[in-house]
Amino acid sequence: MLWRGKKIFEMLQFITDIETVMWRDWVVLRRRLKKFILSRLVTPVLYLVAFGWGLGRSITPESGTYLDFLVPGIIALNTMNVSYMSATTVHAEKIYHKSLENYLCAPIEPAAFVIGKILSAVIRAFISTGIILLIAMLFDAQLNFFSDAGRAAGFFLVIFLNSIIFAGVGFCAAMYVKTFEELSQVNTYFLMPMSFLCGTFFSTSQLPELVKFFVEILPLTHASEMLRHGINFPSLAILILYAAIILKISCRSFQRQFVS
Repeated sequence: MLWRGKKIFEMLQFITDIETVMWRDWVVLRRRLKKFILSRLVTPVLYLVAFGWGLGRSITPESGTYLDFLVPGIIALNTMNVSYMSATTVHAEKIYHKSLENYLCAPIEPAAFVIGKILSAVIRAFISTGIILLIAMLFDAQLNFFSDAGRAAGFFLVIFLNSIIFAGVGFCAAMYVKTFEELSQVNTYFLMPMSFLCGTFFSTSQLPELVKFFVEILPLTHASEMLRHGINFPSLAILILYAAIILKISCRSFQRQFVS
């Protein structure tokens, strides 16, 4: 009985530690919320104008308009970029601000810090997604994400998992690289190819078979597919597996850098 009570207390304390880290990041975001929202408006509007209104007029997808096809891809792409960039701020805290040491001096679990940082990046991704949905409605896109309760739940689940994956990637990158230049290289060699190849702007079925094989292994492809067509369990299982692996790697990378 005492053992069970101790475990419950430790779990509650762990959740409290996560909330503490998230609250600190929310306070920072709240002070910069207007700038954050304005900066999130630029890229989606450019994509919708250039691809939706411009190039999209000469493209006819299998069903609906190209704008309807494009919006889910932009949402998947946006959650990838926002969650990644939000998590990489840990790099500045580690190298320049030296504020990570404050967390290490505090009585919180290292894993709670990692999860709190990643969930803070997820919140930013959800805010940015809401902005894109509002812009898409102004562009008269047909949004089927909320046509029924199951589709809406699937939409939020995919956004959540995709954001966790790339926030974890950003956190790991922040732990291992030493300069901002190296962070930009991760973006160039890892994120940018996925931005254009993983079903965001065109269907992966148009790719050569060899390229298609590698592209369909990547998480953004499955996120784009499910946002566009609804949940399918193989893709969902792949995203869950990616999220679990990247969370484990993120916790280990933090512990190796600062705890061990």
